[in-house]
Amino acid sequence: MPVKLTVTGAHAVAQAMRQINPDVVAAYPITPQTPVVEYYATFVADGMVDTILVPVESEHSAMSAVVGAAAAGARTMTATAANGLALMIEIVYIAASYRLPIIMPLVNRALSGPLNIHCDHSDAMLARDSGWIQFFTENHQEAYDFTIIATKLAEKENVLLPAMVNLDGFITSHGVESFEMLDDEVVKEFVGTWNPKYSLLDTENPVTFGPVDLFDYYFEHHRQQEEAMNNAYEELPKVFEEFAKISGRKYDFLDLYKTDDADYIMVVMNSTASTAKYVVDELREEGKKVGLIKPQVFTPFPKKEFQKALNGRKGVVILDRAMSFGKEAPLYSLIKSALYEVPSRPKLGSYIYGLGGRNTSPKMIRQAFEDAFNDNLVADEQRYLGLRE
Repeated sequence: MPVKLTVTGAHAVAQAMRQINPDVVAAYPITPQTPVVEYYATFVADGMVDTILVPVESEHSAMSAVVGAAAAGARTMTATAANGLALMIEIVYIAASYRLPIIMPLVNRALSGPLNIHCDHSDAMLARDSGWIQFFTENHQEAYDFTIIATKLAEKENVLLPAMVNLDGFITSHGVESFEMLDDEVVKEFVGTWNPKYSLLDTENPVTFGPVDLFDYYFEHHRQQEEAMNNAYEELPKVFEEFAKISGRKYDFLDLYKTDDADYIMVVMNSTASTAKYVVDELREEGKKVGLIKPQVFTPFPKKEFQKALNGRKGVVILDRAMSFGKEAPLYSLIKSALYEVPSRPKLGSYIYGLGGRNTSPKMIRQAFEDAFNDNLVADEQRYLGLRE
């Protein structure tokens, strides 16, 4: 039977990793990711998993180690945050281009400089075009669940792409909250056994990883990565359905909260969605037809789902916890582009919030909604919530 645990988000993710029981985990400590691997190291030390845990000298080495292990046929995982991701980014791209289904919890933290160890999504956006599947999670339950879902999806033969599971640094990773943990055997059966089709250690069927590609086949190989991402988009609903059968929790590309009759909708990712839902409830009590969309899948980007959910609304406010300097904010830009094709486009507003861990209060969320109510949304104007004057 499933059990309730009241622990930190880092512990919840480590429990999911324990149940998946990867062959190899390589990681380097970085705040606020460190507890994920610390908890997992205790499982290794206590003999609860069969994992070879590799302590390395840097995040670049961590990703290099799991790339080598995955190419050899091992089920592999790592974890990092912010500057650690930036250091390993060269190998992050290589992992995707080699089609290695590595799973990586990414504990979201602001990128330096100036130095900041608190939450925003600039690290995830650094890797958004790397070829990795990207999930975003609101709380401990979702961080646990999506670590398991990511493993099932990434290892499908028509996908074979790495996946990162984003959880907000300190808010989710270090906050204590209850979640439901599935039985070990249920998770083991759900993810199955990893039997790679290609392995460097299969000397009877030799393969090459990492050749010089140049102009001969580089183009074609990247086209294959795009096809794999399209396959991930097609496979995800099936994986969500399978997971619902073992857990009772039904996920989708978008978490739609009170959107059925909403004239005005807010879009926001990860833990701030909890605050936004609270404000939506308040505004509903005041007679305002508002709703919330929380993207749970960022890559592959759910374009069709956004078009269906936002067509014909009066106003949409989109919150980004990252900036793209000199360009539109990343989530806003993708949604704006998606809505180019809908018959009835809503007015759009772009809001930057919470950079470097700055608190985002219900009052700030309400202000963004008020701009929509007052017909004060300007599509080409980037606004800021909680910015000091």
